[in-house]
Amino acid sequence: MNTLFENKKITLLGLGVLGRGVGDAKFLAKAGAKLTITDLKTSTELKTSLEKLKKFSNISYTLGKHKPSDFNNKDLIIKCAGVPLDSIYIKEARINKIPIKMSTAIFAKQTAAKLIGITGTRGKSTVTHLIYHILKTAGIKAHLGGNVKGVSTLSLLNKVKKNEYVILELDSWQLQGFGEDKISPQISVFTNFMPDHLNYYKGDMQRYLMDKINIFKYQQPNDTLITNKATLKIIKKEYKFKINSKILEVENVLSRTNLWKKNLLGSHNLMNIAMAVQVGEEIGISENMIKKAISTFAGVPGRLELVKNINGIRYYNDTTSTIPEATMAAINALENKRIILIAGGNDKNLEYKKLANIISTKVNKLILLPGSATKKITDSLPKKYKYIVTESMEGAVKEASLSAKKGDIVLLSPGAASFGLFINEFDRGYRFCKYINKIS
Repeated sequence: MNTLFENKKITLLGLGVLGRGVGDAKFLAKAGAKLTITDLKTSTELKTSLEKLKKFSNISYTLGKHKPSDFNNKDLIIKCAGVPLDSIYIKEARINKIPIKMSTAIFAKQTAAKLIGITGTRGKSTVTHLIYHILKTAGIKAHLGGNVKGVSTLSLLNKVKKNEYVILELDSWQLQGFGEDKISPQISVFTNFMPDHLNYYKGDMQRYLMDKINIFKYQQPNDTLITNKATLKIIKKEYKFKINSKILEVENVLSRTNLWKKNLLGSHNLMNIAMAVQVGEEIGISENMIKKAISTFAGVPGRLELVKNINGIRYYNDTTSTIPEATMAAINALENKRIILIAGGNDKNLEYKKLANIISTKVNKLILLPGSATKKITDSLPKKYKYIVTESMEGAVKEASLSAKKGDIVLLSPGAASFGLFINEFDRGYRFCKYINKIS
């Protein structure tokens, strides 16, 4: 058992419902920490998470609000992803000279494992899970962590042995923690860079990029950065310092792997595959073994996932499409003029004109869920283009299934955030699948 946190007074800022916060809390409680958990969600909203922690007597809670006193007289604050940049509570902790960390960064700082980190606006989940699949296929001991649903990276401190591989999916928020601790993985993958989270970054794309850059900023000369020419061009334009690590561009790999047997759809996934192949080759896995892994990788749930084929109508769950570029990639990947698209939701201060253009030319029927992004989409569509707005996922699936004919594709690819109507994007995808499974 890790003794690093024994008898330490720790505030965990954010518990959530995806399981990562619960896993971190369990780990800290078992390690003997005197833990305070604070979350803006209420006890009712967090019921499932709280149920899993009820046996721990060394956890106290502040729910439905935050209190300044929870950020005073502590040994450590562990903040969750997405805590506002101008949080008054983090400011309070800094005034009180309390260290502020993020759980994945704590793990990365403490572990003796070999770290492979993946970031990018799109593709990082697919690349992360594909790298993991390649390593497992090759018989190499590996672990998943970072922005993976249900996985507490912090708790891996008790499981991972020296020189085993840990593959970390790292969003810009988690990479804030890497920047604060001045660390980067030994192998870093930067898939691409597009507008996203501009509601959080208040329209500042450079600040978003600077968080992402922590994936390689503290690498050493023996470390490796894997990316493509377009992304490297963006990085070098904005990052004015020398990149210390070896840089591998994946275009040569891409030209070799295009004709390999694969299950993933779309040109965007060809690039994702090339990134994962480059990692496999960098750590010495044979091409034949990598080919085998690529051919047996089924994809990640919620990313252009074929849910069902009902009477010749294919239903795809692409709920993790939370930016317009992702929906555009999904539409193009399916190469079918008979697409019934379920889209819309809440805006992250993004631009929707290009998506509206693709919808008007390639989507046979558009069904929209309510939200601020939905208004941006409808405002950008040609006046003659017909669409339907439904108030629920159940209504959207019903409308799609009633109008779909054999050969059609029903695609959930929102291109927007899920907050408001759903708990999160996984809840959105779950409900889509739930109502599909009720179709006769």
